[in-house]
Amino acid sequence: MKKILFLLLFISQIIVAQTAFEQGNQYYQKENYQAAISSFESIITSGKQSAEVYFNLGNCYYKLHKVAPAIYNYEKALLLSPNDTEIKTNLDFARKMAIDDIKVIPKVGFNKLLADFTSKYYYDTWAWIAVSFAFLFLLFFVGYYFSKKTFLKRVFFVGMFVWLLGILLSTSSGFYEKNRINNEKPAIVFAEITSVKSEPKITASDAFVLHEGAKVNILESIANWKKVELTDETTGWIEENAIKEIK
Repeated sequence: MKKILFLLLFISQIIVAQTAFEQGNQYYQKENYQAAISSFESIITSGKQSAEVYFNLGNCYYKLHKVAPAIYNYEKALLLSPNDTEIKTNLDFARKMAIDDIKVIPKVGFNKLLADFTSKYYYDTWAWIAVSFAFLFLLFFVGYYFSKKTFLKRVFFVGMFVWLLGILLSTSSGFYEKNRINNEKPAIVFAEITSVKSEPKITASDAFVLHEGAKVNILESIANWKKVELTDETTGWIEENAIKEIK
């Protein structure tokens, strides 16, 4: 009986979420962006998340010229669907509305080469690549086992090692990429303008100033202060209530 109740509750939640999503789209088409935001955010409040919901929220906030919420929701959508080109395009448009033009200092050395290679695919994509290589390895093993000719046995034997190398490479790349992503703690500045301090206290001198929409990476936390780093490797302390963490 309990299982049936849970199933009915689950189905009802899906129906409610789908209804709110469709209603939000209707509001958006009528250019009633605030009402659309309420519909989409009700889905998230209910515990349901999807790239489509965050993407639509980003579009609504973008239409209302609200920089920080637009960028934040596009970033959330990109987390759930990292290979979506439409999300990336709209995120780039939203970033152009931000006041701060923070330079990106390119990294050098082996770590940079490694990160460039593994970031070509999301870690779940690397997992599927490893599965594909494992399937090919199995096929070559079967071919090697049942082949009667020496030449074919050699071909299948060499192929097995090639696919085994591919499995190891893709698996290690996936683990590296997942660890790299998990270690990142990105956040978006929501305060219209905020001073980033040299120390985690209000009386400390200002290191620099940030405006809404700027993206930072959180390095550490002390009380209600967050040490953040920009893409130009500048660091400082910002009040917790001035930013909103993406994950």
